[in-house]
Amino acid sequence: MISIIVPVYNAKPYLKRCVESLLHQTARNLQIIFIDDGSTDDGLRVLASFHDPRIEVYQQAHAGQSAARNSGLKHAKGEYVAFVDADDELASDWCERHLQAIEDVDYVQSGYNDTKLPCHRYQFTSPCMRLYRREAIEGMQFTEGMIYEDVIWSVDLWMRDLRYRRIRYGGYRYTANPDSTTSVRHPEAEQRVFAELKKHIQGASRRNKMIIIYTIIRLKLHFLKS
Repeated sequence: MISIIVPVYNAKPYLKRCVESLLHQTARNLQIIFIDDGSTDDGLRVLASFHDPRIEVYQQAHAGQSAARNSGLKHAKGEYVAFVDADDELASDWCERHLQAIEDVDYVQSGYNDTKLPCHRYQFTSPCMRLYRREAIEGMQFTEGMIYEDVIWSVDLWMRDLRYRRIRYGGYRYTANPDSTTSVRHPEAEQRVFAELKKHIQGASRRNKMIIIYTIIRLKLHFLKS
């Protein structure tokens, strides 16, 4: 079974098609976990309109996307875990394609297509666009109370030196949401994530130091372009 974790915060305009894309997966053995992070729109009503036993909805006071994902991990029961953002969607064969690829590895990395500009790409720091063995990420947590927490999660993942496979597949359909946290630059948050990465360097192996330095360089280039 795959546990799909979806943090939800004021995502009503996108939520219906996100849910439908998960329910229409060709792989049927799913646990679809929605964590409502104190939304103030009618997103919960959208979720309540779907009557499928695979859907589980949990509510919490607004604490941020990291806290919502961490809550989702606590509820996950599947052998595998995937993360999807509430304004995105999956192609119908996403789960099936990743299950076929994960047979002898700990996680599978794939790419995405922008819903407005179809083009296969990879996003190296996103926790989405991957299927994980739950046992491989046991004990991992998203850093709460910070933006760009995805970066720290991904570095922690790489430092576990897990077996992985990258597949050329763009079935994750990303939506550029103008209301998302990362749609604008946050200089203070950028400095914090760089400080966290530098902390990770301390005591890291030579291999992991190279991974972190590479991440810092890629991230600085990304911020310069945005």
